Amino acid sequence: MLKKIALCFVVFQLISCNELQQVVNQLPQGETGIGTAQIAQGLREALDKGIDKQVSKLTQEDGFLKNELVKIALPEELQKVDKTLRDIGLGNLADEGVKILNRAAEDAVGEATPIFVNAVKGITFDDAKSILLGNDNAATQYLTSATKTELYGKFSPVIKNSFEKVGADKIWSNLINKYNSIPLTKKVNPDLTDYVTQEALNGVYTMIAIEEKEIRTNVSARSSDLLKKVFRLQD
Repeated sequence: MLKKIALCFVVFQLISCNELQQVVNQLPQGETGIGTAQIAQGLREALDKGIDKQVSKLTQEDGFLKNELVKIALPEELQKVDKTLRDIGLGNLADEGVKILNRAAEDAVGEATPIFVNAVKGITFDDAKSILLGNDNAATQYLTSATKTELYGKFSPVIKNSFEKVGADKIWSNLINKYNSIPLTKKVNPDLTDYVTQEALNGVYTMIAIEEKEIRTNVSARSSDLLKKVFRLQD
């Protein structure tokens, strides 16, 4: 019975996608209706809105630290460091360590916007069609594939410099040395720059995905006539 239900669901999904694909393929190319160029422009506008509204929040002080969706916690191998320090009355030191990680991410995200803008400009109609027919974060997935490598290259040195600028290297050295000096503990020495870079990237794409889903599912979030026309096709 469950297999039949699953099969029916898959068939329904395929039929729905096929119908929407036909609608998109038959769209008018002239000035009236929604043409292929307008669909691509609508997707660009949606991504630009997500970047402007959501990513910019992450560059502000506490943009990561006080946003539970993207707050950067200690890496798994250092969570035991955090717990041990708190157990022996060094909670303030542990809090400062977490704060530094998030401050570095906030510094780095400022490098993202120009890269995103270039990626959004490059969306073709074929890209836009696939995105429009995709799931609630299809545009974000496109942006991730188009920008993640370049963003990593931009974020990493900024985060490294941020650590050095605020003395994070000394803070973490102090923290880890105190932990490593505790008897019977396993010594740790993680690559925090790589860890925070990856977490910062995840945070950026998480916030863009939130705005994309809002535009796809909430008609009132479509703030222009173009967004309303384009995303009406997927409703």
